[in-house]
Amino acid sequence: MTETLGISVLDPAGISPARMRSVLGHFATGVVVITAKGLAGPVGFTCQTFASLSLDPPLVMFSPARTSRTWPRIREAGRFGVNILAEGHEHLSNQFARSGADKFAGVAWHPTSSGVPVLHDVCAWIECTVEAEYDGGDHTIVTGRVQAMGAETTPAPLLFHRGHYGIGT
Repeated sequence: MTETLGISVLDPAGISPARMRSVLGHFATGVVVITAKGLAGPVGFTCQTFASLSLDPPLVMFSPARTSRTWPRIREAGRFGVNILAEGHEHLSNQFARSGADKFAGVAWHPTSSGVPVLHDVCAWIECTVEAEYDGGDHTIVTGRVQAMGAETTPAPLLFHRGHYGIGT
């Protein structure tokens, strides 16, 4: 039996949520804010589980927690934006991660032609329509079909690694 970081690799019963978070925290992720034009105004949440999925057709994916109160409102809108945060956007990540507050309070943004909120000064933005949803344990795996996108060349992306923010180059 082999031991890796104190866990037997042959014993899946020893894999707790805390251990998963600790070990997988070694993988640096980008930080995005998923946004949509809600019925009562803009809505959004911070997400670290985002990736490009397919070039043809153009698809991306992200995974909101099943407990998210914002994801059902975005799903209802049918169209969403992915805002790739830049260095110095820790405050946006934290603001959109909170529950129950007006997440857009004091946040500069503009709508796309279809009304999806794009946050100012992000590295890049992607506008999508909801393509499909899949079971992902305590999360939902959402795929989106890319409809529009844009990018800046100057800001470095905001990264999250081992519980702390950093920047990529």
